[in-house]
Amino acid sequence: MRILGLDYGSKTVGVAVSDGLGWTAQALETITRKDANKLRKTLARIEELVAEYNVERIVLGFPKHMNNDEGNRCAETEAFKAMLERRTGLPVILQDERMSTVSAERILMEGGVRRENRKAYVDKMAAAFILQTYMDRMNQEQKLGD
Repeated sequence: MRILGLDYGSKTVGVAVSDGLGWTAQALETITRKDANKLRKTLARIEELVAEYNVERIVLGFPKHMNNDEGNRCAETEAFKAMLERRTGLPVILQDERMSTVSAERILMEGGVRRENRKAYVDKMAAAFILQTYMDRMNQEQKLGD
């Protein structure tokens, strides 16, 4: 069983998936929409990916401010979480995503990806970072519990 990682934005959703053992996250794709409120096709694509990869749960980036406050984006993310749970029937876990986009940008820069090409990769890389952070935490907690 796999885990799907999502970086939810106003016009895009970055998508990543775990390997079957839950050790590594791979960036998959970026789902783009023209209007922030038009989520039908976005949710349908996520449902397709859930079925294709036999996903058991979804990890959704939670965009807190650096000072730990929750702004408007957090409320929008929680509403998206509720939609995902209704549509997929899967548990959706919120994962702190602070610094995920910055980390993704840094990896792309270090990898030599030109500035004009980074936009095509940054959202799915951020989703992979969010998912990897979650899996590392879960694996660490499992080790401590053993």
